[in-house]
Amino acid sequence: AYDTGIGEWDKAAIAYGYQDFPEGTDEKSGLNAIVSQTISQGLKYISDADARPAGGAHPFAHLWDNGSNPVDELIRVLQVRSVALEHFSENNIRENAPMATLEEVLVPIYLFHRYQLEGAAKLLGGLNYSYAVRGDGQTVTEMVPPSQQRYALAALIRTIQPEVLAIPENILRLIPPRPYGYWRDREMFDIRTGVTFDPLSAAETAADMTVGLLLHPERAARLVEYHARDNAFPGLAEVLDKVIQSTWQAKSETGYPGEIRRVVNNVVLYHLMALAANENAVPQVRAIAFLKLDELKTWLTTSKPKIKKDPNQFAEYVFAISQISQFQENPEKLRITKPGNPPAGSPIGADQSFDERSGWGCGWR
Repeated sequence: AYDTGIGEWDKAAIAYGYQDFPEGTDEKSGLNAIVSQTISQGLKYISDADARPAGGAHPFAHLWDNGSNPVDELIRVLQVRSVALEHFSENNIRENAPMATLEEVLVPIYLFHRYQLEGAAKLLGGLNYSYAVRGDGQTVTEMVPPSQQRYALAALIRTIQPEVLAIPENILRLIPPRPYGYWRDREMFDIRTGVTFDPLSAAETAADMTVGLLLHPERAARLVEYHARDNAFPGLAEVLDKVIQSTWQAKSETGYPGEIRRVVNNVVLYHLMALAANENAVPQVRAIAFLKLDELKTWLTTSKPKIKKDPNQFAEYVFAISQISQFQENPEKLRITKPGNPPAGSPIGADQSFDERSGWGCGWR
């Protein structure tokens, strides 16, 4: 996100803003020459207003990500995160600090990929564009190639698998309830276990970040549009099918991984319903989301008899079928559990107008 020294954009901005031209020089032509040189260097400019939103479309415009390829960098960041979790221990806090304060250290490690997620998601339904003017030679618009979009989708789906979201047992044993005076705050995970650390809620938070990006209504609208213009591009139906196949329809697991799978499944169900109920979403987006909910209910109903030997999975299926049925009959009366709020994120330049959670038209956010 930040580098040392003077960047190329710094030089270009200063040259444009402070260049002294010799007497008799056409200043407008001189400034245009600086802009042309900037473009020829491959320097791109996309405004903060386009770069911040979670539903943004530009594949190279995002805050706080790194790397020349957002998806490759997400894969690398996940590897770094894995190494950090492997080495996590009581040595991560100072001597005589309460062991409970390990949670404060764990949060940024566990969510180490959160900003790169947003960068990678912008390739899906993405559009490479510039604020071009006639004659400047810049790329006006170019849809992100289908192969790159599917590459991003696969990497994003990887982040919601139990093997990625499960906090190792040795870490869970290190974090006790917090002592008096060490209150929970917005830098920590929302929990549903009372005083004890809640690894399932941590997994829910991380999954919510990914699924919320994948099923963002603006991204969904672009997927519908781009697929309609050229069916080589992934459509919303394809994306939803792959998300459902990799969660609800994935091979069943038991124990701790199985519970994480169920947490992720419910996050997916929540966002599918939110998308279908969103009054601000494109009608066809809502229609496809509604269809996928109906198909999921049919699949759950057909699969339910096969999993009776697993009472936890059986309960999950029965409850999901009931929720989908209630949603289809009267979504306003459905009381679905919302994913918890994530720990505080980037503080720099934050603005309420970019709060994606305030833009849902279904009342669940």
